[in-house]
Amino acid sequence: MLKPWAKAWGFLLTLFLIFTSMNRFEFSDFLNANVELEPFCVQELMKTSSTKTIKKGDFLLQAGEVCKYTFFVQKGLLRQYSIDIKGKEHILQFAPEGWFVSDRGSVFFNQSSSYFIQALEDSEVALLDENLLNELAVKQPSFIEFNNRLLHNHIRHLQKRITQLLGASAETRYLEFIKLYPDILLRVPQTMVASYLGITPESLSRIRKEMATQHR
Repeated sequence: MLKPWAKAWGFLLTLFLIFTSMNRFEFSDFLNANVELEPFCVQELMKTSSTKTIKKGDFLLQAGEVCKYTFFVQKGLLRQYSIDIKGKEHILQFAPEGWFVSDRGSVFFNQSSSYFIQALEDSEVALLDENLLNELAVKQPSFIEFNNRLLHNHIRHLQKRITQLLGASAETRYLEFIKLYPDILLRVPQTMVASYLGITPESLSRIRKEMATQHR
């Protein structure tokens, strides 16, 4: 028989999954909330861009392919990861609703990617073509600032990731992960969280138990 706390946790998880399955974040809403664009620019972008629905487990990008788009997650959850020569996965980024994900180096330099981008849930993404973004920047100067802000924010995030992996304790990395992705723990296996943090699943379990004990 399940203990009361286990039943309660299962109920909360069910409610959360129902909520996230209904949650959507349209790219047009993101634009209107984050950048001052003339209405024609938003209409132009939404008219010429397309959306793609992918099933859980399917790929938007695989290593060896050239990445053609920046992906904006309107619904669902993606991960970007690489596989080393020993066959071990290393997760670079999770991308829930309202997040962008891409291999910028592959897009900009038209080179084969070293990454995989995979759906962890049934997902819907907006496909943003680099040529279209450049055209919009010409037509609407404020879009240049918006695009640069996204790029620099991405660089800042990656630099912080590198610094944490090189010098921060596993506990610190875990706390920063919770801040950045407050709901991901309920949506992915613990092994994937450990991969993102650069630690073993056993170490992650120990950290979580120690933190739970401290907050009793």
